[in-house]
Amino acid sequence: MRWTLRSRLVEARLAAQPGVRSIRRPITPDGTAHFDLHYVRTGPPSAVPVLVIPGGPGVASIQTYRTTRRHAADLGLDIVMMEHRGVGMSRHDDDGNDLPAAAITIEQVVDDLNAVLDDIGAERAIVYGSSYGTYLAAGLAVRHPGRIHAMVLDSPVLSARDIDEIRSAVRGLLLDGRRTGSADVAEKVRRLVSGGAFDSLSGEVAATAYAIGGLPLLSRLLDLLLSGHTLLWRGMAQLGTLTLRNIPYHHEVDLVGRIAFRELDYAGQPDGLPLDPSEALLKVADQIPGPTPSFEGEPYDLVAEMPGFDWPTVVVSGRRDLTTPPAVAARVAELVPDAVLVEFQTAAHSILDTREAAALQIMRAVVDGHAGELATRAGELDELPGNVSVRLLVAFIELAAAVEKRVPGTSPIV
Repeated sequence: MRWTLRSRLVEARLAAQPGVRSIRRPITPDGTAHFDLHYVRTGPPSAVPVLVIPGGPGVASIQTYRTTRRHAADLGLDIVMMEHRGVGMSRHDDDGNDLPAAAITIEQVVDDLNAVLDDIGAERAIVYGSSYGTYLAAGLAVRHPGRIHAMVLDSPVLSARDIDEIRSAVRGLLLDGRRTGSADVAEKVRRLVSGGAFDSLSGEVAATAYAIGGLPLLSRLLDLLLSGHTLLWRGMAQLGTLTLRNIPYHHEVDLVGRIAFRELDYAGQPDGLPLDPSEALLKVADQIPGPTPSFEGEPYDLVAEMPGFDWPTVVVSGRRDLTTPPAVAARVAELVPDAVLVEFQTAAHSILDTREAAALQIMRAVVDGHAGELATRAGELDELPGNVSVRLLVAFIELAAAVEKRVPGTSPIV
């Protein structure tokens, strides 16, 4: 996607925001050509800033987290965020062409992060990674351990084998009823599966409902399906499909999505059993030009490297997370010496994106040297309000469910 007049105007406006800067970075390791990599720094400058790395791959930083950085500045936090190569402000070469596939690798992104710290003159940083961003944070620790003052791994990604834990978590909730209080939900899902009314995409909708509203909301939506009311469910499935599309300067998966498959094997190999999350994850590949990238291997062996991390580390996990399940976070906390595990009972994936107030309090505690106290504050942090957007979505779904229940359904599942 070449630059257009509109994109030039948007980028000029974004570049004019306070704290936005760019540095020249090699497009590929041979260094024969360069591009402008953008980043932003906000809040009162400090000797040890907080380097925040969002999830994805594909999530932009400069525009997407503008409000988050403003709230962080109100708490006195010095925040640095880099626009990932191939995304948003860091998408194009000097001629306005998209960066080539050879430019999009995890190791080059990790070296970009290190270059940003060089540019701001920060010898060390507190690194807060969310989801895919945790893999980049850990990669920075492997390649440049001297840069790490402390680390927060929010909804961590550990390895290409995480898909096994994701399958176990999804099926454990939706088919086996292994989660406390989920036996009734699992019985309803099994009825829908046997009736041919529940597939892997339905599993993604169910995971979303559980993430934002817990078992009560999920059970209510399953009751609608069982009674032949499919309108709301189909609408949520369509909304999930829309979220995979590119939204310029916010979410752009088309160039960088190949990392998820080529280096992290997000989807793994479908196993042919019911509710396989691999099938839904492979839909991300539809946004990537050309053939679906095949898995070539991880850049780092984090299972082997994490026991060598010798800085304060906080691992954050939501009990409702079916994207990077709590079992993965628990494993990370076991691997990193003296890591503090903070478990949210009513939260799901990425505290940064769904519980911003709690994420900022975690950053503040780590900056103040109180990382060790966070485990005992888990209940307090869990009670902080979720993001307004999430609360509004829950309210809308509940209202829509109440309305749909009043109209006749189609053939119920018996």
